[in-house]
Amino acid sequence: MRNSTAPHRTPGLAASVKHALRVLVHSNLFISLATVSVAVTTVLLADLPLEPVPLFIVFAATMFVYTVNRFTDLEEDEQNVPKRAAFTKRYGRFWLTLGIVLYVAAIGVGVALGLAGVVYMLLPLVVVFLYSVGGVKQRFLVKNLVVGFAWGAIPLGVGYYYARLLAHEILFLFAYITIMITIAAVIFDVKDIQGDRAEGIPTIPNRYGPRRTRLLSLVATVAVAAVVVVLVGLGTLSQEFLVVLAMNAYVCLYIPFATPDRGPLYYGFVVDGEHVFLAAVVVVLEWLVW
Repeated sequence: MRNSTAPHRTPGLAASVKHALRVLVHSNLFISLATVSVAVTTVLLADLPLEPVPLFIVFAATMFVYTVNRFTDLEEDEQNVPKRAAFTKRYGRFWLTLGIVLYVAAIGVGVALGLAGVVYMLLPLVVVFLYSVGGVKQRFLVKNLVVGFAWGAIPLGVGYYYARLLAHEILFLFAYITIMITIAAVIFDVKDIQGDRAEGIPTIPNRYGPRRTRLLSLVATVAVAAVVVVLVGLGTLSQEFLVVLAMNAYVCLYIPFATPDRGPLYYGFVVDGEHVFLAAVVVVLEWLVW
């Protein structure tokens, strides 16, 4: 009896897991967790106390920005990622409402606590405007840089919150995250080649093709890793920062498989999971070694 029922359970379990991952990705819960992971990595590598307020602010701002983007990019998504577009049409209003509520709550918390620079919490609105309706997508590589700098602002925000904005650890992580997210944004464009061409959006994959895009991304990722090693070797960074090489290795492993036929879960979970992976490694090392 066990042998006869086992084949029916496995597909059911696999389908349930896939559905759960799809909800995490399409709802922007996972990408919000990824940005929180950047904040956690920054706090631990800069030897700062881990507090819930900055993590909540980062989560709320991400949920707001990416959910708004789901609606502004709905027409593109219908061609590039139809399942995500269908999810947005069916459940998008709920997640948009949640994103707005969380974002307003984060601003309210900042005001209530008298946080310095609370006005900077309005920057997500600027990002939404630039990326979604500001026309940056029509300029080659600009949209990738906007995404990169938006994520790079997370370490800066953490540094500002803890009054350590100009600490060399913070400035390094700003540069590192900005570059690595820009690379990831370029890789993301591989899955959107057809839709971007139809919308007249110039991207590296459109101009140079998926194969050259992967090669350029690999070279850039290795170059970043080399710079990290040099900075640690010169004593500019402590040896603890060699941990970021784990993410460079992770990126090098997923880049060769980034093809146009890969589904949204590959890009939304595997690619976007790079910072969750790094944060997990940092947390483990913090607990066991440092």
